[in-house]
Amino acid sequence: MKTNTKTFVACITFALATAGCVPVAVTAVGVGMATGLGHTLGGMVYKTFTTPEANVKRATLGALNRMQIKVVETKRNGSTETIKAKAADREIEIELEALTPNTTRMLVVAKKDDGILRDSATATEIILQTEKFVDNKEVATR
Repeated sequence: MKTNTKTFVACITFALATAGCVPVAVTAVGVGMATGLGHTLGGMVYKTFTTPEANVKRATLGALNRMQIKVVETKRNGSTETIKAKAADREIEIELEALTPNTTRMLVVAKKDDGILRDSATATEIILQTEKFVDNKEVATR
């Protein structure tokens, strides 16, 4: 009986001592996430750039070229540019929306297996590579 009481007290003490760790860990993950991508939701990956839409488009095309992803189609509808691309069994759709003259929202969706599954890892990498082009101003040299 004494062993069970000691175990119970130890468990309660541990639970109370670590109760504040979860919010701290969640906050740390959120802060770390903010440095890379704006938002990920159901395989759709978003990022907002403080760069004109034309520069983000050039950076996106440069990133796709670097990754050897073939652009299939580009289409403009108002302030939104849609780029469709293909890599192996993935269909990729990139939406660039000019929010202001100097702010562009990028949405990337990579679908696999006829759109049943979404590949957020590939979508994330496309945004990260685009961000490298934008940050390094590689776009201006192309």
